[in-house]
Amino acid sequence: MKPLKIVLVLALIAGAFAGGRWYGSRRSTPPAEKGGRKILYYVDPMHPAYKSDKPGIAPDCGMRLEPVYADQGQTAAKTERKILYYRDPQHPNYTAQNPGLNPETGNELEPVYAEEPGSLPPGVFQVSSQKQQLIGVRYGVVEMTAASRTARAAGKVEMDETRIARIHPKVDGWIEQVFVDFTGKYVKQGQPLLTIYSPEMLASQQEYLLALKAVATLKHSSVAGVDDDNHALVQAARRRLELWDLSEDQIEQVERTGKPVRTVTLYSPISGYVTARNAYPKQRVMPDTELYSVVDLSRVWVMADVYEYEAPAIRTGQAATVVLSYTGRKIPARVNYIQPSVDPMTRTLKVRLELGNPGMVLRPEMYVDVEFNVGGAPRRMVPADAVLDSGERRTVFVDRGDGYLEPRHVETGERFGDRVEIRAGLKPGERIVTSGTFLIDSESQLRAAASGMAAHQHGQPAPEPAPPAPSGHSGQRHD
Repeated sequence: MKPLKIVLVLALIAGAFAGGRWYGSRRSTPPAEKGGRKILYYVDPMHPAYKSDKPGIAPDCGMRLEPVYADQGQTAAKTERKILYYRDPQHPNYTAQNPGLNPETGNELEPVYAEEPGSLPPGVFQVSSQKQQLIGVRYGVVEMTAASRTARAAGKVEMDETRIARIHPKVDGWIEQVFVDFTGKYVKQGQPLLTIYSPEMLASQQEYLLALKAVATLKHSSVAGVDDDNHALVQAARRRLELWDLSEDQIEQVERTGKPVRTVTLYSPISGYVTARNAYPKQRVMPDTELYSVVDLSRVWVMADVYEYEAPAIRTGQAATVVLSYTGRKIPARVNYIQPSVDPMTRTLKVRLELGNPGMVLRPEMYVDVEFNVGGAPRRMVPADAVLDSGERRTVFVDRGDGYLEPRHVETGERFGDRVEIRAGLKPGERIVTSGTFLIDSESQLRAAASGMAAHQHGQPAPEPAPPAPSGHSGQRHD
C-alpha cells in the first residue's frame, strides 16, 4: 500500500502543476468576446503606436485601451476604402488630389488609402470636425491666378523734348517787327513771330528776278542749250530762297511784282507756348541766334523715381497711372524709357512716362504720384492668412481628408494684396487651411509633443537614455 500512496501523491502533484500551466496560459492569451471575435492586442486610441496584450489604461494619456480584432482587416476590405490622395509609385514625393499621370515621368498615379500603413506623410495629425468648427477652420484651394499689385512712386512733370521747336534765322540781318513779345504766350502753327531785313536775302531775290528775265529774253534764242541753262539758274535761285525760309506766297509775290520783298517773316513751326524769347526790334541776328523756343504741351513726360528693388518689375511699354495729388484725378500713361543707371544718393531709377495733357492740367515742374500695375503672369497663389510665418520658415496646412492635416513647409514669393505667391511646396488644386492656422499649429505642436512623450514612455528611442519600458508594452511603432 505504501508504494500505491506514493504514486497517487505524485499524480496529484503533476495534475496540479499541469492545471497551473493551463490556467496561466489562459490568462496570458487575450480573451475572445461573446461574438467569437479573436482579440489580437490592445492599443491606445490616441497613440496607436502603443500596444499591450492586456486591457487597461494607457500610462501616458490616461485613455482606455481598445481591442484590435483579427477580422478587422477583412471587415475593412469589405467596406469602401477611402482614398486620401494619389502618388507616383516610382516617385512617392509627387502627390496629387486627382487621378492622372505625373507630367514629369508619365507614370500613372496610384491611390493611397487611409488604412494603408505609412500612407500619410510624417507629421500628419487628425483634428475632429467638432474641434475644427470650434477653432473656426476654413479651407481654400491653391490657384493659378494672374496676380497683380500696385507699385507707387513720386514723379515730376517735364516737357516732351520731342515737341520743342527752337527758332533761328538762316541769314544775317536786323529785326524790324516783333509780333510775339513775351514769354509764355500761346502761338499757333503758322502764326507770324517777327520780320527780318537781310541784305543777303535781298540780293538773292534780285538774282532770282534776273534769272527770270534771262529766261524771258532768250526764250527764242537759236543758240543750243541756252534756254535749258537759264531755266536751271531760275530753279537754283528759287531753291535758295526756299531754303532761307522765304514762303511760297512771298516768292510768288516777287515773281508777280518783279520787285524783291524787303523783309522776311518767320512763322511758328508748331502750336505751343513760348518758353524762351530773344527777339527785340532793331536787334542784329545771325544764324546761331535762338530767337524763340516753343513747346507743345498737349503731351508731356513724367519722370518717376522708382526704388531699385521695384525696378525689375517695370518694363518699357507698361501701362501706368498718373495721379494729381491735389485733386486725385487719374490720367493713363505709358512707360516709354527707363534710365540705365541708379541715382547713387536716392537709390532710385528714373522711369519716363508719356501721357496726354487734357485741359492743360499738367504743368512742367509739377509733382505727381505714379502708380504702376505690377504682375500679370499666372502664379500659384494662396490667401496670405494660410501661411504661418515663424520667421525662419513658412508653413501651410494641407487637407488630407477625414480631418487629417499635413504641415508643409513652403517657399513664398511676392505678396499681392491679401494673397501671396507660392514658389515651392504646393501644387495647384491642393486644399489647404486658410483660417485658424495659428490654433491648428498649436494643436500640431501639442500632438507632436504628446507623441514624443508617448514614444519615450512606450519604449521608443530617445536622445537621452530612457528608463526601461513598462512591462507588457510591446514597444512597436507603426510609422
